[in-house]
Amino acid sequence: MLTTLAVANYRSLRNLIVPLQRLNLITGPNGSGKSNVYRALRLLADTAQGGVIPSLAREGGLQSTLWAGPENLGRSVKRGEHKMEGTVRKERTNLRLGFAGDEFGYAIDLGLPTPSTSAFALDPEIKTETIWAGPILRPAALLIERHNAVVRSRDAEGEWNILAYELSSFDSMMTQFADPRNAPEMLKLREQIRSWRFYDHFRTDVDAPARLPQIGTHTPVLSNDGADMAAALQTIQEIGDPGAMAEAVADAFPGSSISVLNIDGRFEIAMHQHGLLRPLRAAELSDGTLRYLLWIAALLTPRPPGLLVLNEPETSLHPDLLPALGRLIANAAERSQVLVVTHAPRLIASLEEHDDCNSVRLEKEFGETKIVDADALDIPTWRWASR
Repeated sequence: MLTTLAVANYRSLRNLIVPLQRLNLITGPNGSGKSNVYRALRLLADTAQGGVIPSLAREGGLQSTLWAGPENLGRSVKRGEHKMEGTVRKERTNLRLGFAGDEFGYAIDLGLPTPSTSAFALDPEIKTETIWAGPILRPAALLIERHNAVVRSRDAEGEWNILAYELSSFDSMMTQFADPRNAPEMLKLREQIRSWRFYDHFRTDVDAPARLPQIGTHTPVLSNDGADMAAALQTIQEIGDPGAMAEAVADAFPGSSISVLNIDGRFEIAMHQHGLLRPLRAAELSDGTLRYLLWIAALLTPRPPGLLVLNEPETSLHPDLLPALGRLIANAAERSQVLVVTHAPRLIASLEEHDDCNSVRLEKEFGETKIVDADALDIPTWRWASR
């Protein structure tokens, strides 16, 4: 389980350290930085897939994603005595992402490229990557480190071994080395990150894939677009928890049940509702009903991930469905670590009813995202590796 998320100089997250527990709720008004926390986690996940540089490019490049405010904000500016002005930068430009967990921690530091005539001269470079044991980066806990092109690991005797001398600046060490003998920690951590699952906005329009019959195969993990919803629900019925699925449907739609039609190998959902003479197919369901069934398929997965991240799951749902969704999410948190980004009051209230809910409310102060009423003792200790 992750215990800390740390982000520096990514959009409004100038220096944000978030304590994490089993069930986490990220809230705050519009523009407070909730979506930036979600994006930062996705960037961290991309390191294990070799996609962190392309992902930054899709966001407009490193220069577009960096903290746009001053390096330091003086007290006189905060008191309103002087206006905010740019100053000469003292620190190297960097975008840093990291997390600590029960076993290992990982951090990556991206910076500006060295001047060159390459057509890819705007690509950011990976300056450092580190993996350590325990919750805090300390010299004695360091297991694997990368400085520019050199990667080295520490063996059982504490001796350092060089894994690479010429690693490309755009390649993460997480994707280039999978050596169970010389770097078992990196292999284990990479597979852990690859198990993370992200769900954003499911399509529910008239042409949404979830509304159409699809070839059915065993689907223990719902796809990001929800196209295989019917197969995922049938998989839950056969090898998952069909009782929990039936309870989730009845909780949101009293007197209703669902079944999966199999027509020549093509699966389609059918919803049975009290008072109707025939079940409704996916194409006939409202956007909110279809989206709720998608969340059932995602959250009752027979193959729970290490981390499940949900971005604004309340979209298109009627407020009356949000308490049931909250109970469904809390159920998922018994099998996976869950992080929910939302600003829906009824969903927030439903999740905060659980004693183990870690509610983190964000706000902006002079353009910087901060945790509301954060006590210094509540913020985990965090250290970045030096370049």
